[in-house]
Amino acid sequence: MNGIFSAESLLNQIIISCNDFLWTYILTGGLVICALWFTFKTKGFQFTMFPEMVRLLGEGTQKDGGEHISSFQAFAVSIASRVGTGNLAGVASAIAVGGPGSVFWMWIIALLGSATAFVESTLAQLYKRRGRHSYIGGPAYYMFYGMHSKWMAGIFALLITVTFCMVYISVQANTIVGAMDKAFGVDPVVMGIILVVLSTVCIFGGIQRIAKVSSVLVPVMAVLYVLLVVFIILTNFSLIPHVFEVIVSNAFGFEQFAGGTFGVMLMNGIKRGLFSNEAGEGSAPNIAASADVSHPVKQGLVQALGVFTDTLLVCSCTAFIIIISGIYDQGDLSGIQLTQGALQYEIGSVGPTFVAVAIFLFAFSSIIGNYTYGEMNVRFLTRNKKWLLATRIMNAVVMVFFGAIASLDLVWNLGDLFMGFVTICNLVAIVSLGKHVFFLLDDYRKQKKAGIKSPEFHRSQMPEIEKDLRCWD
Repeated sequence: MNGIFSAESLLNQIIISCNDFLWTYILTGGLVICALWFTFKTKGFQFTMFPEMVRLLGEGTQKDGGEHISSFQAFAVSIASRVGTGNLAGVASAIAVGGPGSVFWMWIIALLGSATAFVESTLAQLYKRRGRHSYIGGPAYYMFYGMHSKWMAGIFALLITVTFCMVYISVQANTIVGAMDKAFGVDPVVMGIILVVLSTVCIFGGIQRIAKVSSVLVPVMAVLYVLLVVFIILTNFSLIPHVFEVIVSNAFGFEQFAGGTFGVMLMNGIKRGLFSNEAGEGSAPNIAASADVSHPVKQGLVQALGVFTDTLLVCSCTAFIIIISGIYDQGDLSGIQLTQGALQYEIGSVGPTFVAVAIFLFAFSSIIGNYTYGEMNVRFLTRNKKWLLATRIMNAVVMVFFGAIASLDLVWNLGDLFMGFVTICNLVAIVSLGKHVFFLLDDYRKQKKAGIKSPEFHRSQMPEIEKDLRCWD
């Protein structure tokens, strides 16, 4: 057993070294620069078109997509992947490692990153294809049909399948196991077996079942969690100015600069923010492409709203609970157990139990949501059903169980590493193809200004790439 733990420790150290290089020299600046560029080129749409985002989401709830999933169902599945471990455990880890100032940088990357999310999801809609039961698309498709780069599309499809279908699944499972162990003392092996059974049932049910489950579970669990936080905030209302003061002062404090911890805080805020809202990572576009809408921009706006929902609402809820409790600097708690400890401080022994149940719903919906992205990209790589079956088994059985028994540090560091690889690949593509999104957004705005309530797009509007837009007759 000592040999196993030593090997895991060595692997963890290697991964940490790779992460330090990747996030210090490439990703932190790259994400911010891309987000600023897209915000500038779209004229700050995330601020000026927020009411339209909300209207479109409501419109999606009233539509039945038929054999295709609706705009709202696509939003719900993407939120199922976003709202989960990153909100309850990821925020706690960011605060534990980088301090409360990390929360401020999570907010900034969400506000700016929503522009990146808009661009990638609009591209996914533009280059989507008709599948057997639903539309299919995503970064691999806009790399292949938009950039005409088969090798890049193949690399991305492989990377995102490994990242979401394997690595992220283990992170979600690990968080569920940690929460259940603290709240109920459930053995990790037993909990791992339970998760394997449940995920197998859902995953072998297909995208329609996943969409239906997510559209019910996600709103319910998010509302319950937010209501609890609102209760805690109201009962500690006098501390709210202090919470904002702690977050902002730590984000720009002299101690952070002098002590050399500013970089750690900034990178943790961006990493945990990206893990939570996935803006620029290339995951949400996979499900955004499957929505049945009349204009690509519509789903881009809806998916941008998902970033706000995830980080500015749910992540902030967790941050407020932890900072109000004041236990974040004790050093002996991290991840989901820090969130449980904060709730226990606020509402007593029922706190860890509530978080355990909430994280089970949040993270389990993320498991099936993450699998959706993997399946779409496996279908892009090959039509051989044996590979799809192998992916389902690897996801629902092997990686779920691995996550249940592996250490918290190992699964999170693996997540950061593969998140970095897949994000770099996607950012290159969306910067290259962004000009098409800017054209589409201008077209959408012109139609709205002309009094057209529901703008439509036809591929003849873009003759230079018309042959690549098969779904927009």
